[in-house]
Amino acid sequence: MSQPRMVIGICGGSGSGKTTFAREIQNEVGADRVSMLQLDAYYRNCSELPRLEDGTENWDHPDALDLELFRQHLVLLQSGQAIECPVYNFATHSRECETISVQPRRVVIAEGVMLLATQDLQQLLDLIVFIDVPADTRLARRMRRDITQRGRTPESVLDQYQKTVQPMHDQYVEPGKHSAHLIVPLQAANQSAVNVVAAAVRGAMNDEDQSGS
Repeated sequence: MSQPRMVIGICGGSGSGKTTFAREIQNEVGADRVSMLQLDAYYRNCSELPRLEDGTENWDHPDALDLELFRQHLVLLQSGQAIECPVYNFATHSRECETISVQPRRVVIAEGVMLLATQDLQQLLDLIVFIDVPADTRLARRMRRDITQRGRTPESVLDQYQKTVQPMHDQYVEPGKHSAHLIVPLQAANQSAVNVVAAAVRGAMNDEDQSGS
């Protein structure tokens, strides 16, 4: 009989440091025990995105993401089955033809801005961590990332932030904080929070091992 999988959900605003925190948890628990599933890989192609009244694409609405496919993949990993994760190209705003195989492990970390936007996803999470970072810090981090990694201009990043990022954050992301089991301030490295989550994961795995012995 396969061992049960613990699913950790890491949510927070764009630029809050979710991916960094998730990687630190993975390193603490052990990469051989942790599967990573990032919601950013599940963006829809540009032509399929929801739009504002002026025709501008709204990348920051839940409908910009294929949440149903993400949910299906998360359920498969929970049940011990491998999945083929999409690869999204942020330069061309489209999904690549190739996929990446993700193997099921004892712990699954699901990470993304809209992770708590629907009850269907929330119900799959055993432990919910919300990364809570002030808006000005998130904007500065997003600016650096999008300019250096995604070929954006400062003007386009700021325009998107004002039009959709912050409004959608207030509507769909911030309310999820009330569902979190742990709220983590992450303006700088927070090793204490990493230790707390890693200890919770190890404790859960030990309990499962003992109950199965």
